[in-house]
Amino acid sequence: MIPYVSIVKQYERLAVFTLGKYAGLRSPGLQLLFWPFQVSKKIDLREDVFDIPSQTVITLDNAPIAIDFLVYLRVMEHEAAKSVLEVVGYQNAVVGIATTTLRAVIGKISLDEVLSQRDRINEELRSELDQVTERWGIKVTQVEIREVEPARDIQEAMNRQMSAERVRRAAVTEAEGTRQAAITVAEGEKQSAILKAEGARQSEILNAQGDQQAAVLRAEGFSTALDRIYQVAKTVDANTLSLQYFDTLKELGSSESTKFVFPMEFTNLLSPFIKMTRDAEDGGSG
Repeated sequence: MIPYVSIVKQYERLAVFTLGKYAGLRSPGLQLLFWPFQVSKKIDLREDVFDIPSQTVITLDNAPIAIDFLVYLRVMEHEAAKSVLEVVGYQNAVVGIATTTLRAVIGKISLDEVLSQRDRINEELRSELDQVTERWGIKVTQVEIREVEPARDIQEAMNRQMSAERVRRAAVTEAEGTRQAAITVAEGEKQSAILKAEGARQSEILNAQGDQQAAVLRAEGFSTALDRIYQVAKTVDANTLSLQYFDTLKELGSSESTKFVFPMEFTNLLSPFIKMTRDAEDGGSG
């Protein structure tokens, strides 16, 4: 029996077998073993990444595509012994199960979904792989599809489809722009017509208000004039009126007319003047 020392690093665990029987895990540091009764195997607990080579798989709609992806995993510390006891070379086992799982997952979805839903496929692959590797004490932490490459004829068809889609979108965008422009012009014309109508209405209102105010002012002026005339008329005596009537008769006499019609009230207006004439004659004779 020969003793020997094994140095276990911080990120490692040491699986020890005594006389071929699993004797447990040793922690980081110096570990003393006795050969040939005891043998050991180091287990790396760090996260590891496996590059799964490009695989040609068939989608649900029978489109062949080539896919390569990465698988990130790590050995769980509390179940590290399983990676030694339950599987021979878990690295190769993970690569093999990953290619099989890829075919199963991609075979259930269409080409368009493969191209547009990578995140969902990544999560589904991770979940499927994790269910298998769990029994080996291994946790699949992440799956990342790096590249999806359809077959050449499919790629050409996709290019034609994308070109047609771009033309269609351009036509739709142009039509939408034309429609929006027409709407904008119509809206502008509508607003212009509304503003013009509102302007005409305001103008009519202002004109009507101006006419109303002018009529009121004219009526007030006429009323004031009549009032002034009335006030002046109250101070005029009968003699003054008679003189005004004589002036009027004088003007009538100078006209070319030979016949005049006077109302009966006219003689009443001349009564004061006739009386004054009689009084003057009586005074002269006395």
